[in-house]
Amino acid sequence: MADMKHNLTCRQSLASAFQALSDEAVKAGWSEGDVALALAELAEERVIEVTAKVIMEGSAHPQLIAAGGGRNS
Repeated sequence: MADMKHNLTCRQSLASAFQALSDEAVKAGWSEGDVALALAELAEERVIEVTAKVIMEGSAHPQLIAAGGGRNS
């Protein structure tokens, strides 16, 4: 499954920047729980935005649909 491998590679390339962002927010005084929840909510909003854009362009992106981007929140 090349798509899953591609997604894993993308995740690996983003992991250190994601961790650094999380660490900076904790250093700024936010709790780890607040930071994790905020990042998850921001990520979900981004998936929804990108999915809406793809739908508007008229072609569904299988990776986004598989990731749950098409569900109602």
